[in-house]
Amino acid sequence: MTIRNLEYAVGPKSVAVFGASVRDGSVGRVVFDNIVNGGFEGEIWPVNPKYSQVAGRPCYAKAADLPGIPDLGVIVTPPETVPGIVRELGEKGTRAAVVITAGLTRENGLRQAMLDAAKPTLLRVIGPNTLGLMIPPVKLNAGFAHMAARPGNIALLSQSGAIATSLIDWAADNNVGFSQIVSLGDMADVDVGDCLDMLAGDARTRAIVMYLETITNPRKFMSAARAAARIKPVIAIKSGRHEQSAKAAATHTGALSGADRVIEAALLRAGILRVKGLAELFDAAETTARFAPLERARVGIVTNGGGAGVLAVDQLIDCKGELAAFSPGTMARLDAVLPPTWSHANPADIIGDAPPERYKAAVEAVAADPGTDVVLVMNCPTGLGSPLAAAAAVAELAREGKIGGKPVLTCWLGEHTARDGRRILQDAGVASFETPADASTAISYLSDWSRAQRSLMRTPSSRSEDTISDREAVLAIFRQVATESRRMLTEPEAKAVISAYGIPVPETVVVKTADEAEKAAGRLLQESKQVVVKLLSKAISHKSDIGGVVLNLMTAAAAGEAARSIEARVRKQAPQAPIEGYAVQPMVARKQAQELILGMSRDPIFGPAILFGAGGVAVEVMDDTAMALPPLDDVLAGDLIEQTRIGRLLAGFRDRKPADRGAIVTALNGVSQMIVDFPCIVSLDINPLLADADGIIALDARIEIEPERVEEQGPNPALAIRPYPSGWEREFSADGGHYHIRPIKPADIALYQEFLARISPDDLRLRFLSPRKHFPDQMLKRLTQLDYDRDMAFVALEAGSGALAGVSRLSCNPDRTVAEYALLVRTDLQGHGLGWELLSRIVDYAKADGIGRIEGMVLSENIRMLAMCREFGFSIAHHPSQSGLSLATLDIG
Repeated sequence: MTIRNLEYAVGPKSVAVFGASVRDGSVGRVVFDNIVNGGFEGEIWPVNPKYSQVAGRPCYAKAADLPGIPDLGVIVTPPETVPGIVRELGEKGTRAAVVITAGLTRENGLRQAMLDAAKPTLLRVIGPNTLGLMIPPVKLNAGFAHMAARPGNIALLSQSGAIATSLIDWAADNNVGFSQIVSLGDMADVDVGDCLDMLAGDARTRAIVMYLETITNPRKFMSAARAAARIKPVIAIKSGRHEQSAKAAATHTGALSGADRVIEAALLRAGILRVKGLAELFDAAETTARFAPLERARVGIVTNGGGAGVLAVDQLIDCKGELAAFSPGTMARLDAVLPPTWSHANPADIIGDAPPERYKAAVEAVAADPGTDVVLVMNCPTGLGSPLAAAAAVAELAREGKIGGKPVLTCWLGEHTARDGRRILQDAGVASFETPADASTAISYLSDWSRAQRSLMRTPSSRSEDTISDREAVLAIFRQVATESRRMLTEPEAKAVISAYGIPVPETVVVKTADEAEKAAGRLLQESKQVVVKLLSKAISHKSDIGGVVLNLMTAAAAGEAARSIEARVRKQAPQAPIEGYAVQPMVARKQAQELILGMSRDPIFGPAILFGAGGVAVEVMDDTAMALPPLDDVLAGDLIEQTRIGRLLAGFRDRKPADRGAIVTALNGVSQMIVDFPCIVSLDINPLLADADGIIALDARIEIEPERVEEQGPNPALAIRPYPSGWEREFSADGGHYHIRPIKPADIALYQEFLARISPDDLRLRFLSPRKHFPDQMLKRLTQLDYDRDMAFVALEAGSGALAGVSRLSCNPDRTVAEYALLVRTDLQGHGLGWELLSRIVDYAKADGIGRIEGMVLSENIRMLAMCREFGFSIAHHPSQSGLSLATLDIG
């Protein structure tokens, strides 16, 4: 359950307060007074059997006595009374409640009793243990915060009441208003994912900010976050970045917090901008809501103070920003309008006596620079130039916060003199900051958010077209391990598995005895200068810990002696461990190779996560790793590499050639595909993976599986992000036309321009329910870059040309009970059965995905579509609220 009935919580016309009190200092008194004094214009009913009146209003003993059905119940009674009140509210007809009461836990059974009481009537519960709920646009303050928030367009979701009240207090002095404030409490029912789904469609909300301590139902969270982040900025603080704070967060919420690097990966993949401090939340919200994502954020700086410019560059680089390199044309233009003593570089120091005309000319020149994406304008107060006049000049250039179509941010340093200058800029819609650090951090929000948006738009397949894989060979290995009731694969088994997924490994000869090791080494030494001998024992995973690996063996005799010495050490240190034999391998000597680690583990919240970074024996000490959620593609794998320090070394330095990046990306994609294919994999560790200009090779590998899940087929249900649904492709022919039908891919955006050009204006009007000529790029991205957990589209491509011939689309509500369909076939191809086939694909997919009903809005004049729907089995009715529209409905559950 997600947004069902939440509309009653965020837009109530009547509220009943259970536990309303006249006792000073009681929570019931504070909550009731907040609702009344906040100016809520609907009915307010106090409920408490102790009183006949509260604050001059009739007080009722129980829900059944109320004169009407409250849209929202607010409960501040003792914990043991809450389940009964929830049941009474549901029976009365109420569909949403805020449970402020604490003490309803899993341990005492009251939490489950409350949920059981709500379930029969689908009553939604916010809380328990919550500060309450504020909806400033409707003047509702249903909680015990110390003050009401002013109306605005930012929504706040908080898993901490204390953080919520602090932000409300801060916002009051910083002219920040809210569309909604939801203190989530213990999230027994309504959680972050539910609220994100609700806010994605809320027209009053321009941006969403969140304070998170834990995430429940990760797939729902990811799906909801990705849906919301496609429409509006979503900014989050996630506490527990360090081990000690993560434990504190877990204690606070009573839930797992997950590894922070996995959280980082999840938020990035969801398109969410993560910030570290409370003060950054609203700056980030304002900046990202004001400007569209940028491919790059190269900054051009104009300042009247050289020192301030240098400081801004320092802060920018600290924030991983990028300083623009002015083009020769820009330099010439600046030379023409600035004094000879200007800095002749970026930052453009236009000298302390700069009049407004000089500011205007310099800013125009920098904004026109082809290598500049963002303009930062700075002012230091001097006795030679007016900060107010300079601010007015910049404000005059700005249009919707941009100059020359590029985002402009300003920093008027100081307070007494600069305050009025900042006000001029803010009144003109220009972002203004007090310090270079604040301005540089705001610029970093643009680049970080843009990176998150790029990750959001990626939708890798459950079956990569480019990844080498031999699933049957790997399944045979896993089956053998499972028949022996083992969880850990031997090194040769693990290497065979990763080799089957395209990751090169050295030749490995498995032998039983030391004499056989000597013979194997003799053969390998004919082509290799040295060999290595490794212990094979299913009881010993970390061979190096007991001296089970001997390197740099130059003769066959030395290899045999190494095997005997390994046996002696095992007999001494682990006498119970059986020795299955030895692995003999050529020593791989690649002096300029970097040692990498590739791995996979299961996060307790987000499931399988892929690790990449600097490898070798000191991997923990180096602490240079990053994580990503599978499935990956080339772009996401490349992004993962770039998040590490060693990623920069792989690009080459001094006498070292760049490593084969394509081979590393292929290895990451191979690991990703393996995770998708085999839900039984618990963990995987490839360390070291050597990488240089000649390619990659894995020297060691460890894999752990769950034997009882070996036969479970992919795609892995534990993935937090649903992969591209391969397996739904088919060929279709009709009336001489041949088509390939498959689920839509992000790359299909390139086909839309020609497709739409070959559709008549009337057909476009019938499809989109109104005339439409322009299709913005962002709209086309949302049509082609789907979250397959809730949306699906099938495209029909002409055989041969690959041109787009038609599209059918399905969009589920968050509850996955109903999905809306849409259909569009190219005008010149209509009437040949292609539309029927595309509709059939959508219906078949909905059935397979467990959706109960599909429906579509059709213009009543669209006779051909309505006739096809009737023939297909849809029921047709006039739309209940919109004239001229019909509603086509097909029950498939």
